[in-house]
Amino acid sequence: MSNDDNRVSQVRTSQSELERGQRIFTFKASQWIWLLLYVVEVLIALRIGLKLMGANPDSPIVVLIYGFTSLFLIPFAGMVGSPTSGGMVLEVSSIYAMGIYALIAVAFERLVWLIFYQPRGTVVGVTETTTSEQHTTP
Repeated sequence: MSNDDNRVSQVRTSQSELERGQRIFTFKASQWIWLLLYVVEVLIALRIGLKLMGANPDSPIVVLIYGFTSLFLIPFAGMVGSPTSGGMVLEVSSIYAMGIYALIAVAFERLVWLIFYQPRGTVVGVTETTTSEQHTTP
């Protein structure tokens, strides 16, 4: 039997819990910002599509989408004209709103990373290595 067969090695790496918590918070906050943006963008895109198709404004789902998205489109109301043809409407202000909200989300996400992210130093943490050898004599 060689000495290598009896060698026991243990490596333990630790990281500051506060440092780890800040990284997790930053990552999760970033995910929530993007999720909120995606939901708002999809609903505004649905609104644009429904308006382009001339959807029935009395339909319950159309009322829900128009009602929810109108909250986000209030700042952009009357910004530019909306060309119409028959019952179809192209809401150009909604397209601008989608772009502006995307820029706001990018800026807010970068701000969260700038404020809360703590980059790791050159050393990840503390590493302890313990080795124990047992010798047996034949």
